[in-house]
Amino acid sequence: MTRKSFGGKKLIVFDLDGTLTWSKAPIEKDMVKLFSRLLHQKMVAVIGGGKYEQFKNQFVRHLPKSDELFKKLFIFPTCSTEFYRLKKNGWQRVYSYKLSATEKKKIKNAFKKAFAATNYKNPKKIYGVVIEDRGTQITFSAAGQKTPLKVKEEWNKNSDVRPKLMKVLIKLLPKFEVRQGGLTSIDVTRKGIDKAYGIRQIEKILHVPRRAILFVGDAIFPGGNDYAVVKTGVDYLKVKNPVETKKVINKLLVSSF
Repeated sequence: MTRKSFGGKKLIVFDLDGTLTWSKAPIEKDMVKLFSRLLHQKMVAVIGGGKYEQFKNQFVRHLPKSDELFKKLFIFPTCSTEFYRLKKNGWQRVYSYKLSATEKKKIKNAFKKAFAATNYKNPKKIYGVVIEDRGTQITFSAAGQKTPLKVKEEWNKNSDVRPKLMKVLIKLLPKFEVRQGGLTSIDVTRKGIDKAYGIRQIEKILHVPRRAILFVGDAIFPGGNDYAVVKTGVDYLKVKNPVETKKVINKLLVSSF
């Protein structure tokens, strides 16, 4: 998008994996410092594909324990299918759209059919579960949920067949959202529940108008799980990785862009 001044934004929304952190890696110490400084100045939301437990382990528990700061932080796990915010008794779930047993079975069967239709074979070495039930979302990870970053990067560079798989899945699952996430994953949620839905909930529940929101993510491309925010009309910045995100936060802190 055209670069313009973002210093006056009231709320900054970040993707998690590939934006604030490397894939499924704990948030780095220098990012914690920058993020905490930003929380002192603005409201911040984080929307990612991982489960709430993953958010806590990868992100929240590494931040300074401050209720005053956490009151300005809003968490949307599994592509906005859940929403958590700090209340008097700790982190409270605002909503959660659980998939039914029937929906989960349909999605998993669709993956099996997509694998067969594209002659897809799993890598020889698998690190954990390939098709993970995240309650509100079913996620495919090519080499498993615990794949080391280097292995993910290698698969993404040389073996990424997700576009082919997604073409089949979209036809088989017309009542669901099918989005590419991270380096090796495909996320499936209920129709209409995506990161754009999260933006609309921010606007509705937190009373922040879209013109006052900036989204920062690494998967802002057709088929990427950050791309849904484009249709909301909010301003956005595409970054390649956490290194670029740090530069964005630094600029936001001095309101220089």
